[in-house]
Amino acid sequence: SGCGNVKGCPVCGTTTADGYANIDVIPVPEHNPTGEPGGPFNSFDISWANTPTHRDYVSDRIGLAVVVVDTVNDIAINAIQGVNAVTGAGDNASPCDPSIPPTVDVVGNFTRFGCRNAPFHLFSGFGANGLFGGFPGAQCCASRANGVNPMSGPDGEEVTPDGKTLFTAIGNAGVAVFDLTTTPPGVLATIPTGTSADYDGPLGIAPCIASWNGEAGSAATCGDDRADEMAYDPIHQVLAVINGDPGLPFVTFIDMSGVVARTSHCLPVVPTLAYGPYEAGFTLADYTSGTYPFQGSGTAIPQPSPILDPGVAGTSFNPPSCIIGQVYYDGAGSPTAGLNAGVPVDTVGGAFPCPDPSNPHVFSGVSGGAANGAAGLPGLSGITPTGTAYTIACHHGPIINTTTGAFCNQSAPGAGCAGAIAPAGLGGMVWNSNTGRLLQTNENCVGTATNIGCVDVIDPRLGNPNGPVVVNTFVLQNCMPTSVVQGPGNEFLVGCADHDGEAFPPNEYIIDGTSGAIIATIDKVGGVDETWYNPGDNRYYLAARDMPNGPVMGVIDAKTHQWLENVSTNANSHSIAVDSSNNHAFVPLQAGAPCTTQSANGCIGVYAEQ
Repeated sequence: SGCGNVKGCPVCGTTTADGYANIDVIPVPEHNPTGEPGGPFNSFDISWANTPTHRDYVSDRIGLAVVVVDTVNDIAINAIQGVNAVTGAGDNASPCDPSIPPTVDVVGNFTRFGCRNAPFHLFSGFGANGLFGGFPGAQCCASRANGVNPMSGPDGEEVTPDGKTLFTAIGNAGVAVFDLTTTPPGVLATIPTGTSADYDGPLGIAPCIASWNGEAGSAATCGDDRADEMAYDPIHQVLAVINGDPGLPFVTFIDMSGVVARTSHCLPVVPTLAYGPYEAGFTLADYTSGTYPFQGSGTAIPQPSPILDPGVAGTSFNPPSCIIGQVYYDGAGSPTAGLNAGVPVDTVGGAFPCPDPSNPHVFSGVSGGAANGAAGLPGLSGITPTGTAYTIACHHGPIINTTTGAFCNQSAPGAGCAGAIAPAGLGGMVWNSNTGRLLQTNENCVGTATNIGCVDVIDPRLGNPNGPVVVNTFVLQNCMPTSVVQGPGNEFLVGCADHDGEAFPPNEYIIDGTSGAIIATIDKVGGVDETWYNPGDNRYYLAARDMPNGPVMGVIDAKTHQWLENVSTNANSHSIAVDSSNNHAFVPLQAGAPCTTQSANGCIGVYAEQ
């Protein structure tokens, strides 16, 4: 490279035996300390690097956009956005395919965070314009997320291996799919995974925000919170997504084959009506006249509304047509009532609805079928607003030992077994390319013991109408797993958060992806959120924002399982992505000293071995 042994050689990252360093800082568009237009780059989420196209996609919750970074030249080159964006002021908002209808939220109002195709309209004056509405963000304003993480967005990001399609978790219980071959990237689909919060009702999400102060977001207006982490199986073209924050979190499996092929848009089961819940007594005349869905106009209907209670006969739902199934972590199952993997919708003998709303008086998820009628929730019984019947598979999390977390017999569990819960939420997941099964992290699967975390194995059972089910659980002591990534062969690194409710010494696990056997334990880095495996140098990279002595980027040799180095990052640096062609790691950084010339604005740090 011509750098020789000069320490800190800029950009090249090839001087010898000098460890890792922050070799460059990338300004993030439209961020500065004055608050005009959006303030410093202090709220972000997942980033995803696509090596073939040398692009890094970063969730920017202040700019309300997905920032696109050139990973060779270290410069932001685009921002994927909706009409509400701060970055670019929405001037280059992504257009929606005209066939995609808008989305109805948990209390029956249209929500702006989807496609604003007709008949979208809000009393505040927003009407249909054919564009993507945007993301909730994480600051200010009644219809934004006000800094409450479960209501914020954008969140999870993933790109197909060919670099042509981007999946983004919007923040309002749904996923947007962008066509990266067009300028600006067009919206191929907006796919609800649950019911959106009431961002655009008369009170915005103020009641929901208040309920996150000690009540775990239990207000009816929260809906199913955000869709978040995701994992894409390019072989079978299935996207797994979590709504990991509600009291009863869940995983959704989506058939993306038609969307990725540009042959379909995952329209609702009734394609001419909006996605979401419908009131008792709804008629098509209500839709064409603007009577329903509501327009955020303050109709004085109680919330939750009795005419939108799934326990009320006549309520209905219009789900996406490409949902394979959902798995709810709701504590279902006991020694006297096992789970039934041989049916599409398991109500555990009528004791548990599926989907299982965190608030029983509002709709949840996008699955269900006739079996829910026996559980007293006719609105979840697979009836669309036009009376069409549907069945979308729905099952429950695993039954585990309440002391050890071990996987129990699911159909006939023994004493000491009960359905898993997720009081600390669900975390990241990854497809095991060797088995075709999903590994899903659960920070705290045994509610009475904060030191027990689990990685569940979910079989999508593609082609089986009974849908996905959990088939095994790997128990990890003192870990609180938040992420998992496949390394070489059948080895998987599990990122341990180690901080929710109880702090543990730093540790990470490398496990066998089939048996769950622990292959190696690393104790030099911990407090991790996101992880990344880089085949370019055969190393794991960890965003350890909660390391006891300060946030770091950890590096582990995937061949020897040896910890190599921790490099200082910045507060809340929980996201990381690596371009395997140059082995540069891209770490979003809040405003501060690590951003050097961008210290007041925030930046994306570029880390490389020297």
